[in-house]
Amino acid sequence: MSCLPGNFPIIHFTLYIVHYSFYIHLTENRKLKTENRKPEALFMRRALELATLGRGQVSPNPLVGCVIVHDGKIIGEGWHRRYGGSHAEVEAIQSVRPENESLLPESTVYVTLEPCSHFGKTPPCADLLVEKRVRDVVVCNDDPNPLVAGNGLAKLRAAGIDVKTGVLEGEGRELNRRFFTFFEKKRPYLILKWAEAADGFIAPSDFKPLFISGPLSRQMVHRWRTEEDAVLVGTNTARYDNPRLNVRLWTGRNPVRVIIDKSLQLPKELYCFDGSQPTLIYTLQPPQPTPHKALIYVQLSPEKPFLEAMLADLYDRQIQSVIIEGGTYLLQSLLNLNLWDEARVFKSPVRLGQGLAAPTLRGELVDKEPVGNDWLMTYHPIARIAGQ
Repeated sequence: MSCLPGNFPIIHFTLYIVHYSFYIHLTENRKLKTENRKPEALFMRRALELATLGRGQVSPNPLVGCVIVHDGKIIGEGWHRRYGGSHAEVEAIQSVRPENESLLPESTVYVTLEPCSHFGKTPPCADLLVEKRVRDVVVCNDDPNPLVAGNGLAKLRAAGIDVKTGVLEGEGRELNRRFFTFFEKKRPYLILKWAEAADGFIAPSDFKPLFISGPLSRQMVHRWRTEEDAVLVGTNTARYDNPRLNVRLWTGRNPVRVIIDKSLQLPKELYCFDGSQPTLIYTLQPPQPTPHKALIYVQLSPEKPFLEAMLADLYDRQIQSVIIEGGTYLLQSLLNLNLWDEARVFKSPVRLGQGLAAPTLRGELVDKEPVGNDWLMTYHPIARIAGQ
């Protein structure tokens, strides 16, 4: 896979062209042909597509897109762009041209998640839709947040607005799987990531740092880091690889670094102690003084299972998603406890001959794609597949 200038991979450029073409189709050619199509699904899919543009910017809020339609034409659209900023419904209404504002009482609003009904960083979106007297609201998913949880829909219905829910519900849950996991399972969404050689090893026996995956795969990992709230590694990975766990090969925010150091044995010269980004050190020992405000020691009780206690603390800190980048012991421990939601495994043509065996994974292969000379394999837990 070749790259454009600026290390912009062709695959992402292609996706951008597809998205932009679809946008032109919906906005330049406002009248949509609906033969053999369901307009509700078409407009909701556009809203879902818009929602993805907030990825990596809105957590702990969900990804939300909104489209306003009058007589088969899109007259407004928007998405939640950043945490603390305007919600998708506000963005969509503000995008309506002045000459079309009078059409709002005759329009249908398509929104990917139940409009909020409470005051947070911004006023309630349900109140805004009531104020604008929109005719219909079509929703993809109910909001699992107890602060909303049906209250937004009830407020709309009480105002005489016709409300329909469940349109492309499965696609909406997949889009906001981190958000739903956080509220339903009371823990972050967990993504396991590793690269393994063609002969099944994840690292050399002597723990010396070695790139198993190719440069495009490593760039993809940096993009993933911008999309998740935190990145986690175990003690040996921190010690022997000395990873920065930041974003250098992509553009976006750094995740919170999460390090396991039960006995506080890691050397303070490691990058994870440099104070350059928020870092949580989970230990069984009393916290140590630190010169960096960004570095926080969290002492867990030895009376409780360590990993479960750590995830509970991350939940309390509003960390909705974590990508776990090693090592083998930590990855296998999470697999054995069935504490994972997704696994992304790079299969490399490199052969090590001997070394540390890759984790043993029992899951359903849901996607396989080439990334340079590697193959990216994506797995879901079998229980998750059965529940779909």
